Amino acid sequence: MKKTTLTLLLVTLVFALAACGDKTGNEKTVNSGSDPAEAKNVLEEIKANGIIRIGTEGTYPPFTYHDESGKLTGFDVEIAAEIAKRLGVTPEFEEAKWDGMFAGLDAKRFDIVVNQVAIRDDRKEKYAFSDPYSVSKAVLMVHEDNHDVKKFADMKGKKAGQSLTSNLTELAKENGAEIVQTDGFNQAIELLVSKRIDVTVNDGLSYLDFKKHRPEAKVKVVDEHPDASKSGILIRKGNQEFVDAINKALADLQADGTYLIISQKYFNADISK
Repeated sequence: MKKTTLTLLLVTLVFALAACGDKTGNEKTVNSGSDPAEAKNVLEEIKANGIIRIGTEGTYPPFTYHDESGKLTGFDVEIAAEIAKRLGVTPEFEEAKWDGMFAGLDAKRFDIVVNQVAIRDDRKEKYAFSDPYSVSKAVLMVHEDNHDVKKFADMKGKKAGQSLTSNLTELAKENGAEIVQTDGFNQAIELLVSKRIDVTVNDGLSYLDFKKHRPEAKVKVVDEHPDASKSGILIRKGNQEFVDAINKALADLQADGTYLIISQKYFNADISK
């Protein structure tokens, strides 16, 4: 009786161990692969959810701002919405301050950031960028009555209205200008219109926006710096298929004329080149 009982116990133990072995093996098989949700790349997840989350400031006209009705709008907002349309998903904009946009992308709160982020080598070390979707150059502006200043070198000894936090101020200094501190583009323009300064070096896209809204202003561009700042859509690294899809959407925007319509709406010019 004892022998039979012992035999039964041994058989039971063998089956139990075999069952454990099967379970362990199955768990290894499951764990050796990725979870189906995690296995999807960002593009697949976006299409599955039907939404693309877009980080933007909402306080940077004419690129991203709120109109009189409170609606989020702007050049960058419309470009982002068109990209979403071509991806077959709904754009969901989330507003954040400049540093917060980068942090939000890092934390995966956003899928992309569309906010005139300049494509720079230091940023490319951490992030991926789309192809450029806007190009801006530093321009030299003077009053329409000014016929003495025709190029950057003519700034020597002239009063230049510049924001001290702008890297364009260095360009004015390099050309021998006397710096008059301003709070930004708008103040520099007002000083120029009233002839309290001689020149200002500023962003070319800001000038186009200004002239669109105030075409009668007696301000003109006399020179353009050859070095251009190119902006791209900011994306987390490691998502090349997603980058390719965004680049295709941007190319399609150009090809079907949609980009030019949006660009003309905000700048009366094609700002892609």
